[in-house]
Amino acid sequence: MARALLGCLAIVLLACTNEGSRSYQGYAEGKYVRAAAPYSGTLEMLAVKRPTEIEAVQAQQARAAIASAHPLATSAGHEILARGGNAFDAAVAVAAVLAVVEPYASGLGGGGLWLLHRAQDGHQVMVDARETAPAGVKPELYVDSSGKPIRGATTQGGTAAAIPGAPAALVHVAERYGALPLAASLAPAFRHARDGFSVDERYARLAGLRESLLRQNPDASRIFLDGDRPPRAGWLLRQPELAETLKRLARDGNGGFYGGPVARALVDAVNRAGGVWRLSDLAGYRVIERVPLRFQYRGAWITTAALPSAGGVALAQSLQMLERFETGDARSPREAHLVIEALRRAFRDRAAYLGDADFVAVPVERLTSGAYARERAATINPGAATRSDMPECEPGAAGSVHTTHLSVVDAAGNRVAATLTINLAFGSGVVARGTGVLLNNEMDDFTVRAGASNAFGLRGGEANAIAPGKRPLSSMTPTFVEDAKGVLVVGTPGGSRIVSQVLLAVLDYVHAPAVDLPAIVRAPRYHHQWWPDRVEVEPEGFPAQWRAALEAKGHRLETARRRWGNMQVVFKSKPGGIAHAASDPRGAEY
Repeated sequence: MARALLGCLAIVLLACTNEGSRSYQGYAEGKYVRAAAPYSGTLEMLAVKRPTEIEAVQAQQARAAIASAHPLATSAGHEILARGGNAFDAAVAVAAVLAVVEPYASGLGGGGLWLLHRAQDGHQVMVDARETAPAGVKPELYVDSSGKPIRGATTQGGTAAAIPGAPAALVHVAERYGALPLAASLAPAFRHARDGFSVDERYARLAGLRESLLRQNPDASRIFLDGDRPPRAGWLLRQPELAETLKRLARDGNGGFYGGPVARALVDAVNRAGGVWRLSDLAGYRVIERVPLRFQYRGAWITTAALPSAGGVALAQSLQMLERFETGDARSPREAHLVIEALRRAFRDRAAYLGDADFVAVPVERLTSGAYARERAATINPGAATRSDMPECEPGAAGSVHTTHLSVVDAAGNRVAATLTINLAFGSGVVARGTGVLLNNEMDDFTVRAGASNAFGLRGGEANAIAPGKRPLSSMTPTFVEDAKGVLVVGTPGGSRIVSQVLLAVLDYVHAPAVDLPAIVRAPRYHHQWWPDRVEVEPEGFPAQWRAALEAKGHRLETARRRWGNMQVVFKSKPGGIAHAASDPRGAEY
């Protein structure tokens, strides 16, 4: 099944229609501007026809829905549901296929955060599959004798790669929560890796952007480039070595990746590229089940990621600050100002306080409390922007192409929101020979030196400093929102912009009298992260009057070069249990 311009897919389990839905792509004169309606048709039609707009097929009778960034991944999830699997099995299948077909965004060499809800007993948990720093890390690997960060040390080569958590998450979720054997859920990924798939325009474009990185590693160049050059759309990408690694994982569980020949190949590849991995780093890796953050906003229960996700903390802080004001439309200039000021304060606290709570004391309970939100909200001036209180730093890169997200709900009400990543596009560029595994560059999410910026312009403090075995902070924010209407499962890639995207989606959902998923994923976006002290806005999303109103309050606006994000959402209604899904049309733009 060829993947066309969209680059994202959301379909429901049964053949269906999409009557009466609306979709919007701009804001002008106090109202959304309607765009073309999304495609509607049957599941069989989707197998042969690709739309030029968002694919969001909603069913009146469907009880399960999947949204992911690639049609092959979404189809794999439905294949598993049809075989008797539950949402957890389907999520494993989707994640594994994404690891094959989106090597620039996620993979077995990366990690992620999985938010799970088990309908049978209401059990909710975050599976922390964040990467960890190897035991041999030393400051001199990342800063020079004068204390300055070494250029590229955290973004390319062996020093950039942290110990992957993605394979352990697949095993853990399948074995602890799934209804099918792991091998069954990995079968579609194995098939696509072995037989190959036709790459799309997005793959071709990203391979071109990262050509120099991929050419530095012979195995990365051999696998992901066409004769040492970026491929064109339609090129068949086969990954037989990755297929064998998936087979080992299916057969041997964690031992198939974190031990034996795969582990030896990983250590050898990283250390030949300048890293300091040990076999014991891999053998000792474990996912951690954590209690998610849970709080209320205007009667809705929000469940979101706990540390090492800084995104969940920021979401809790921002929403609780905003609850102290009269809010409704987050795109109006008045309320956009309030959202920006809440984000400013949340990101300031991220830099000051947040890190891996297994290593440092983090006052999460206070930071996410209603009392603290009242204190912080009291410092917001509804008529004027607050100045961020640090000297100018270098801007970060716009990030959206290096992470992916999946949302799943099944007929029983089990649900999964999982955000998966290798950090920057194609990660560190290091492939372990004979494994097909492309490794992450998540060491860039640590704070190398207090006050230094990472690739997204984020600054941090000692709480997020590099240490052996430590997990870096993340912006990944998989989230559930539950109210009288039903349950929303949402998440997105986007680097530091993940937080503002999810925040706006929650506000749009809670404040709307009726659920309109296409409107949520299409709505224009803006972002503030405390520093650099600027409001980023999507191009063509907001009119001159809107910009002038915010500038009059003292905000400095900067138009991004392109729109950002690739949000994946599903919704299950409470009255009838009908499931719907929608994918972000921006997925085609990266």
